[in-house]
Amino acid sequence: MLTTILAKIKGFLFNPVETFRSSRDDTPGTVLGYFSVLLAIDAVLTSVITVLGIGFLGLFGQYLPPTGPFLPVIIFVLVLVGGLIWALVISAWVHLWVYLLGGRKGIFQTVKAVLYGLTPGLLFGWIPVVGFFFSLWAIVLEILGIRELQELSTGKAILALFIAVMIPILLLILLALYLMVNVHSIQTTQVVSSAPL
Repeated sequence: MLTTILAKIKGFLFNPVETFRSSRDDTPGTVLGYFSVLLAIDAVLTSVITVLGIGFLGLFGQYLPPTGPFLPVIIFVLVLVGGLIWALVISAWVHLWVYLLGGRKGIFQTVKAVLYGLTPGLLFGWIPVVGFFFSLWAIVLEILGIRELQELSTGKAILALFIAVMIPILLLILLALYLMVNVHSIQTTQVVSSAPL
């Protein structure tokens, strides 16, 4: 199994189109096994850099409850469980747009494209600062995976992923603006109501 995983990692990093094509018939066990191993590696490395205070989560160390020696275990479990749930939810969300744009090869092909596409992000995304670029590379791989496994054009694959990513970002921006306006209006109301008459 380790040989298969290493071959897939090499393929997705250096020859993704051919690797996606040869992965069309991969079973759910193969895909989830591969993803679970990479997610576990990511969880271990994220835990280490968080404890050292140099990772993204380490920036929030002062806000975490005091956990002592259990912090690495807590971070590991959160990354592992949260990563699995997030990956499955995002796969279903992406598949909605893939389907609306003509992808008819089934949801599992989209799940496969997303999970396999996350390879560079899971292997190198934990690295402070440069990890972001590996996450961008993962998006490119997901586009290639959707194109190959759903047999869509490159334009439709890009559009499906773009819509799937942009809608949550726009909703977060709108929520942030809403909260800023409400906080500002509450502060203004408090200043006005506390002013002497």
